[in-house]
Amino acid sequence: MSSSSPRSPQIPVVVLAGFLGSGKTTLLNHLLRHRAGNRIGVVVNDFGAIEIDAMTVSGQVGSTVSLGGGCLCCAVDASELDTYLETLTRPAARLDVIVIEASGLAEPQELVRMILASDNPHIVYGGLVEVVDAAEFGATRQRHPEIDRHLAVADLVVLNKTDRAGDAECARIRQAVTDSGSTAAVVPATYGRIDPELLFDAALRPDGDEKARQLTFEDLYLEERAEEDGHGHGAHLHTAYESVDFASDAPMDPRRLMDFLDSRPEGLYRIKGYVDFGAGDPDNAYGVHAVGRFLRFTPRPWTRGEVKRTQLVLIGSGIDAPALRKELESCRTTEKTGPGTGGTPGPGAPGPGAPQDAAHERAMWGVLRYVQQPGDDDA
Repeated sequence: MSSSSPRSPQIPVVVLAGFLGSGKTTLLNHLLRHRAGNRIGVVVNDFGAIEIDAMTVSGQVGSTVSLGGGCLCCAVDASELDTYLETLTRPAARLDVIVIEASGLAEPQELVRMILASDNPHIVYGGLVEVVDAAEFGATRQRHPEIDRHLAVADLVVLNKTDRAGDAECARIRQAVTDSGSTAAVVPATYGRIDPELLFDAALRPDGDEKARQLTFEDLYLEERAEEDGHGHGAHLHTAYESVDFASDAPMDPRRLMDFLDSRPEGLYRIKGYVDFGAGDPDNAYGVHAVGRFLRFTPRPWTRGEVKRTQLVLIGSGIDAPALRKELESCRTTEKTGPGTGGTPGPGAPGPGAPQDAAHERAMWGVLRYVQQPGDDDA
């Protein structure tokens, strides 16, 4: 099997949507204040004034304002989105994540469609986050029945202002999300305070250090967040979701793993990490990036002396951690591989020309459908 050339890390593009007054800007401000060392690009798909971190961005289409501290904000019309993404993904911008705040009356699925159809090789879809005002959900639904359609396509639903809505109302909203056909994770919040790890990983550099560094898998494991003491709640942000880690020294069976990924359960929002497919492709580790229904594999060559193993992190809300680990364990093969050296299979792996080679290649077809090739788009 031919190996793919290594790619530069792609910048996740997150769409932040929700009707007027749901708390999108408050949530965005929270992310900018707790950006975990990341340089965040913010695209505002709106007309009028918006305040971000105490700085106002004029509603003039095409205006670009540096917010300092690694943040950049553009006020753009949707038709110009691809042009601005091209600007924001230039190496000089050194951005780690791009957040598009959709207009309160926008159709978020159109922005998602544009991202998925973009031929920009430097971006990857980072998910649609729908912010819902729990206290006003019923009234909002009457005025804007299209909210059911928005919930149906969301990858993550932030149930905001839960301090102003009772448990019964929050339960009704969760049921409405399910009734819309959505399998999105639903995370409660007050004042838009969610853990940024739900949307993006912490940068390796400390705040203020703009030197680029190579990502390692250790960055996928973040320490638990310190208590938030604003507004007197004192609750850990991470209590709204669960994080499950999985590691295996045995290679993963591509067919079994794809069956798992194709049927991932409700509430499982993100999957990230690296997969060893053993004899399916002994030369490459496969980076996996899944958010909501979106899935992408990115192969890269094993480095000389690198231990071949699978390492994954799964993030969601209301997920069954033991069941997920058990399902992933069932995806392992009995194949033995050792420390890889320049892509050489370990003891027990079939050699070149072995009868199993064709079967291994066929098993990889399901994986390769999710490897972006030059000229591909995700439409």
